[in-house]
Amino acid sequence: MHSSLDGFVAGTKGEMNWITVDDEIFEFVSTITDQADTALYGRVTYQMMEAYWPTAGEKPNASKHDKEHSIWYKNVSKVVLSKTMNETGLRNTKVISDNLLENINKLKQSSDSGSKNILIFGSPRASHSLLKIGLIDEYWIFVNPILLDRVFHYLNTLQT
Repeated sequence: MHSSLDGFVAGTKGEMNWITVDDEIFEFVSTITDQADTALYGRVTYQMMEAYWPTAGEKPNASKHDKEHSIWYKNVSKVVLSKTMNETGLRNTKVISDNLLENINKLKQSSDSGSKNILIFGSPRASHSLLKIGLIDEYWIFVNPILLDRVFHYLNTLQT
């Protein structure tokens, strides 16, 4: 998950254009995704990922990371935490809408047997829900050198 220095994970309207990514971060993330067989998302993040990653590697200007992560994304099992989505028409995707503790523990046990990991990407609300019930084993937080509270305050003063 990316965070600003003052603890924000997105702008007031969900903006993430302030996030700094580079080849070093992409290489590091690749070492983590190589060890995972399941990607877990909240609904909003899943929809954002689904809109980009399935075809990202096929674009003429696709970077090495886009090509590699697109292949990983298409092949990895995906789990979405959502009370509004269902699995109809979703490829390689399971939706969990209730009993988080029980369902995620089942998922962790099945993943443990194959010695692979479950990754959650972004998904601040889903992460918070899992955190409250003790289901996150490890955190990777990429802290970006920006204070968004000041940016938000400044932008709000311009609008009034």
